[in-house]
Amino acid sequence: MSTVSYYTADGLKKLREELDHLKNVMRPKASQDIADARDKGDLSENAEYDAAKEAQGLLEMRIAKLEELHANARLIDESQLDTSKALVLSKVKIRNQANKIEMTYTLVAESEADLKAGKISVTSPIGKGLLGKSVGDVAEITVPNGKLNFEVLEISRD
Repeated sequence: MSTVSYYTADGLKKLREELDHLKNVMRPKASQDIADARDKGDLSENAEYDAAKEAQGLLEMRIAKLEELHANARLIDESQLDTSKALVLSKVKIRNQANKIEMTYTLVAESEADLKAGKISVTSPIGKGLLGKSVGDVAEITVPNGKLNFEVLEISRD
């Protein structure tokens, strides 16, 4: 069973662009690579042909996965987001209660997560722990190194 994934307009655009690139650029290239390898002689001993067929199979699997993601993608209406609690697309400022370090993260769908850009997945341990929390709440989050307590300082829209 496929699951619904939520995307920002930018994330959905990137998904479409990747799918279009794979279908319109990479698929014809894979077909041409197979044709070129086929022209080189006996297929039973042609490693180049086998490699091209395998690459085509992997490409088709990737296209099928992206098509399924796209079919089940839902665009998030950012104007309707509630800032009273942490939800997908909320920008959440938190403070680690142990070391008093403050961090700000934007909660996003798994496919849009980018830690360097401050975007964490709602399916990550910290993302899951923050979902539904309000300003002033303390989220106790289990991470590989143990339990961390984060106080929610601010919630805003990106």
